[in-house]
Parts: sequence; C-alpha cells; structure tokens
Amino acid sequence: MSFLEVKKVSLFFGGLAAIKDISFSLAKGEILGLIGPNGAGKTTLFNVVNGFYKPSRGDVLFKDRSIAGLKPHRICRRGLARTFQVVKPLQRMSVHDNVIASAFLRARDKKQAEELAREVLEFTGLSDDRDVISKGLPLGKRKRLELARALATQPELLLLDESFAGLNASELDVSMGIIRQIKDKGITIMIIEHHMRVIMALSDRIVVLNYGEKIAEGAPLEIRNNTQVVEAYLGEAQGA
Repeated sequence: MSFLEVKKVSLFFGGLAAIKDISFSLAKGEILGLIGPNGAGKTTLFNVVNGFYKPSRGDVLFKDRSIAGLKPHRICRRGLARTFQVVKPLQRMSVHDNVIASAFLRARDKKQAEELAREVLEFTGLSDDRDVISKGLPLGKRKRLELARALATQPELLLLDESFAGLNASELDVSMGIIRQIKDKGITIMIIEHHMRVIMALSDRIVVLNYGEKIAEGAPLEIRNNTQVVEAYLGEAQGA
C-alpha cells in the first residue's frame, strides 16, 4: 500500500491544463523530490494534494483513502501538513505563539499545546527566539518558523514548498540537517526545491514536471543523467 498516491491527476483553469495526468506514489518514510522549471505545475500539484484545489480529473489517496476535494483543514487533521513558498507567519505574534496556534490542532488543552510548542522550537533551533515577534525574524528563521508551525500539527506527511529558497550556505546546511532529523522521526516528506545540491542530497526519489506533465521519475542519479530532464531543466539549474 502506498502512503500517498497521486492517480492521473489533472487540473484545468478554463481550457488550460495547469497539470495533466500526473501519477506517482510515495512510500512511508520516504523523501520524494519534486522539481521542474518555473511554471511547471509543482506548487499547483501541492495545492491539489493538500486540498486548496479539487482535481478536475483523477484522485489523491492518503493512507489508502481518497482526500481529493477535502478542505485543507480536514486533510491536515488526517496527518498531512505543508509549508508555503512565501512564508506568512502571524506577524504580530511571537514565535512561540505562532507555534502554539498550530499545536492546538491536536492539543487537548493549553498545557499540552505549550509543551508541544516547546519541543518543536527546540527541534528547529528557535528556542532562543521564542519571544521575538515573528515579523522581526530574518528570512532563514522565518523559513524555520514556517516549518515549526507545520511540525506542530504532528504530521505524518509533510509537504515542503521551497523551504530552502533564499538561504545562505550555512543556513542551507542547518535546514538540511533538520529535514534529515524529521525523516529519522518517521515523517514522510515531499519537497519542491530548486537547489540541486539540496534535492540530490535529500531525496530518495525525484519526480520531474515540465509544462504541467510528468517527464521523468527515478533515483537522483537517474534523474541527473536523464537527457530529457537536462534539456528541460537540470542543465540550466545546475549552471545557475
């Protein structure tokens, strides 16, 4: 049984296909990378998987049950959380309160929410910033706060949308270490990323999209050596 299965999913806006007939599966405990040029349909696919869009055709199965068309909060309660490419914390609230707000998805009371928030902040290296108002955080820590908020919902599957974008080399290393620790906790991950060093180092498998269609799927080395992928995207990305 696949942990997540995307089955011939298409999404149309008017007569335009944003994504078309995309299929792949994700095993429990795996990290699946999702790459492709800008406009390839990666974030659109995330939006279908976590309920922002209902697929025009096809289905999405999570733990062998269809979630296609469910609202995002219901999908989150089933154990699927995500981060966003453009981070949007609750800007007037502290880092601590941002995470507590997410923790209340499952916490029975304030005490449990606070304990979960403490654990998540420690795990993501944000404990020293717990009382900082979130709008004052630098980008690298805002990205980690976005991740902390998702983790506070206690997900089984985590969708990461360009969580490494804009980070410097040392911040990349820190974030990659956190992602590996998340996997070690048994959380399954699907990640959109343009940093090839990151995607090749973290992913067990990679799916490549171009013009809304899947053009390749395989292990990182297979993808790196795939002529069609190099022509469509990888050669440009590696040279960037």
